[in-house]
Amino acid sequence: MRRSFWFVTGAGAGVYAMVRGRRAAEALTADGLRDRLSGLGLAARMFRDEVAQGRVEKETELRERYGLVPHGTPELEGGRHRAMAPTGDNDITHDDTRTEQEGSN
Repeated sequence: MRRSFWFVTGAGAGVYAMVRGRRAAEALTADGLRDRLSGLGLAARMFRDEVAQGRVEKETELRERYGLVPHGTPELEGGRHRAMAPTGDNDITHDDTRTEQEGSN
């Protein structure tokens, strides 16, 4: 019984060492290195895509929380404060400028 136990243990260790050695030798060949590099490239692309997806989800969450429209201007309701497209002249009309000047005189 004792001899058969050590025989089986030695055979198992030999098979394990042989398999590990074969895997290590295959990994050091040109094809093995190419496979490892392509796997690394795939992992990098997957990581980049997951980071981009998380960034988009967080940005959407923050825009919803702070009430921002997709182009970045706040949605203000009613009164003279309503979301408008920029006109190029600092969003001040001539009527607003005249009213502010008359009020200060």
